[in-house]
Amino acid sequence: MASSAVLSASSVPSRPPPLPPPVFDSLVHYAVFSNSTGKMEEGDLREVAGVLRLRGPCHLLVFGLGHETPLWSALNHGGRTVFVDENEYYVARVEGRNPGLEAYDVAYTTKVREMPDLLAAARRQRRGDCRPVQNLLFSDCRLAINDLPNQLYDVAWDVILVDGPKGFSATEPGRMSAIFTAAVMARSGGPGHVDVLVHDYDRKVEKLCSAEFLCLENLVVATRSLAHFRISGGPADEFCANQTDTASLSLPAGGEAAAS
Repeated sequence: MASSAVLSASSVPSRPPPLPPPVFDSLVHYAVFSNSTGKMEEGDLREVAGVLRLRGPCHLLVFGLGHETPLWSALNHGGRTVFVDENEYYVARVEGRNPGLEAYDVAYTTKVREMPDLLAAARRQRRGDCRPVQNLLFSDCRLAINDLPNQLYDVAWDVILVDGPKGFSATEPGRMSAIFTAAVMARSGGPGHVDVLVHDYDRKVEKLCSAEFLCLENLVVATRSLAHFRISGGPADEFCANQTDTASLSLPAGGEAAAS
């Protein structure tokens, strides 16, 4: 006799349905044609939305809070969307204005002006603390973000968007740690692939760190200021098949890394 503990097919939780296409398209339309300052360019916004259309509902991790925060959460309706930002007061304010939003603050220890030294240290420690597959919670790599809530390191992320922290000047945190952490999370989450998108790709730090850790051979498409990489999970000794890809992008020390 079959055990009564066996679940029927109807009792197994099913994946939530995605947003109906007309609703999805309407949200994107109004975001594109809003008059808000500081919003993404249309091409960038549509590229991110296109990835979410294909992958959603999914596990979405976003570095940075901004104009599009409610949009990303809405487009991933039925999935889990988590935001990370360096400003704890802004996190609290955005959560207050958007009930149900999941956001956390993180203390970045880097500065844009330190990027050449940080990159050199990561290259020296490629087989050690800064390896491409590891548990970031216990990492001593200077580029690793390891003060997020512990449970976030166990999530198999489907899409990661790097749109923060700030990196316009030499004294701001820059996105070196966010890009490195996204690259490791994408490779350490198991089989399959993770779509990683980097905004402000026209800036040197974003372009250099993306080439170093996300790798040009994984580049799917790039607009003027957004790059879309597709990263496969699994064991890896190096981030890139051709680790010399970034040689021509080396930056001088002294704070020039933020310039476009």
